[in-house]
Amino acid sequence: MLAFRGTGPSGGVPVVLLHALGSKAGTWDDFAARLDRRVVAVDLPGHGDSVHAESYSLEAMADRVAELLGDEADLVGHSMGGRVAVLLAQRLPGRVRRLVVEDTPPPPVEALEPWVPVQEPSAPLPFDWRLIDPIMTELRTPDPAWWERLGAITAQTLLISGGPSSHVGRESLERMCGLIPDCRLAVIEDAGHRVHGSRPEEFAAVAGEFLGQG
Repeated sequence: MLAFRGTGPSGGVPVVLLHALGSKAGTWDDFAARLDRRVVAVDLPGHGDSVHAESYSLEAMADRVAELLGDEADLVGHSMGGRVAVLLAQRLPGRVRRLVVEDTPPPPVEALEPWVPVQEPSAPLPFDWRLIDPIMTELRTPDPAWWERLGAITAQTLLISGGPSSHVGRESLERMCGLIPDCRLAVIEDAGHRVHGSRPEEFAAVAGEFLGQG
């Protein structure tokens, strides 16, 4: 089961918020408070108050989130959560209305250096450390089919970049945006990777205007 927190007025199309690796639903508290919308902030598997799994993958995370979605939802995802949100938009085009993807690295075009497995930490982490290796490996693995499926996304889509101070290259986001039928790219300069945390007002202005009313 996934843990989540719901805030805001009832009714309308909900905004579902998906966090990055190692984070949790609370990272969205400031953004959620700025939206006059029903908001559902999710603890993805292995994070926050959600249960730890035997194994982890982006597809499995998308499966669990899909169980929370009603007939229609707007999705906002940061980094790993952005990849989960894109998978949902690819798989459930009739149920994802609007999609906001915050500084999320798409799969690389060419193979990167192999991921070096992490060692079990000496002190407990606020998430299941066992998810790091499979998720980081998946994030770094080329996936031509993922790129091809971008054309199946029917949601109005906004990609948000943190600018040159982020490790996510703008060129890859521009390529991604060009393959999604209804997409635009917004750059918040010098925001880094965690845009909603470093530039909360700018992020909320751009994403909030895009999401609009439920």
